[in-house]
Formats: sequence, C-alpha cells, structure tokens
Amino acid sequence: MAQANAPHSSISLLATDGKSHPLQDTLLAVTLVLGAVAFVTSFFYGLHLLSSWAGLIGILTGAYGQFISETTRERFALIIGLGASAFGFFLGMAHGGLFGGVIG
Repeated sequence: MAQANAPHSSISLLATDGKSHPLQDTLLAVTLVLGAVAFVTSFFYGLHLLSSWAGLIGILTGAYGQFISETTRERFALIIGLGASAFGFFLGMAHGGLFGGVIG
C-alpha cells in the first residue's frame, strides 16, 4: 500500500496524472474565455459579429483541445467552454451571422 500514500508532485488542478500539460491548459483557458464572451454577447442583438466569431473560434479551439486532452478534468471543462461557444455562435448566427451588415 505504499502507492496509496505517494504524494502528487503536480499542483495543477487539471493535471490528475501528475504531469503538466501547458498546451492543453492554454487551449482550455482560451476556450473558456471565448465561450464566456460568445455566451454573454449573444444576448445583445447588435453584438452578433463578436458573438458569432468568438463562438466559432471557441468551437475550433475546444475541438482541438478535446482531441489532444489527456485527463478527464480537462475534457469536462472543455465541454463547458464548447457548449458556451456553440450557444453564442448559434445565437450570433441567428442575429446576423459572421458577416451580417458588413458585406452586402
């Protein structure tokens, strides 16, 4: 039972395997920030450009983060960011889209 008392050397909240994952943590942070921006700005009709672009980029970074994630905690937080990004993206598209009012 010596393995049960082995201390964890990692201080990261997201790395449960004892290793650091700087790329995954960065993608996670970017996805969460873009998801929050897309979610909040999607409620304002005039900010559809910001919400749709932030949502689209958040979806892409979140999808790549899911592809290379190594722990369940990273995947859980990425799903939260992906959901917020997708919500903001779809409402931004409904309010005018990626180029609504700029091209035309």
